[in-house]
Amino acid sequence: MIEPTHSNTIAGWREWVSLPDLGVPWIKAKLDTGAQSSALHADDIEEFVRPDGSEWVRFRVRPWQRSPKDDAVVECAIHDRRTVRSSSGHREDRIVILIDVVLCGHTVTAETTLTNRDEMGFRMLVGREALSQEFLVDSGKSFLGGRPPRVTRRRNQGQG
Repeated sequence: MIEPTHSNTIAGWREWVSLPDLGVPWIKAKLDTGAQSSALHADDIEEFVRPDGSEWVRFRVRPWQRSPKDDAVVECAIHDRRTVRSSSGHREDRIVILIDVVLCGHTVTAETTLTNRDEMGFRMLVGREALSQEFLVDSGKSFLGGRPPRVTRRRNQGQG
């Protein structure tokens, strides 16, 4: 096992994170050191140009796998555009935004692509670009950063 330095935080392979820039207090994420960037499930993606000429994107964040409760429509500046190849080899052009991710009590800025993750087990994937800022991932552990209240976890299961 790699010993953490004073600046590393150990996180499990799955964690509850929050996305304060998007108004999302809880979303379950898979930590994936095999993925370069992070990915977030987004619906109704719509690009637009602000009066100052900057490119922005409006989208719906649905933090719960089985419930529309707590959906949020947000707007963010477009940071970049990338072609991403999934683990199955499928290529997809994606919009990239910069967002703060609070993981295990620490905030990091993550380059995050917007995509449809309906078929995935997690609404968010946190990639190595974000993880390398402060974290070591223990692949045998889960939720080292804690869990939200039970009522919140039940919403994720479509029960609350």
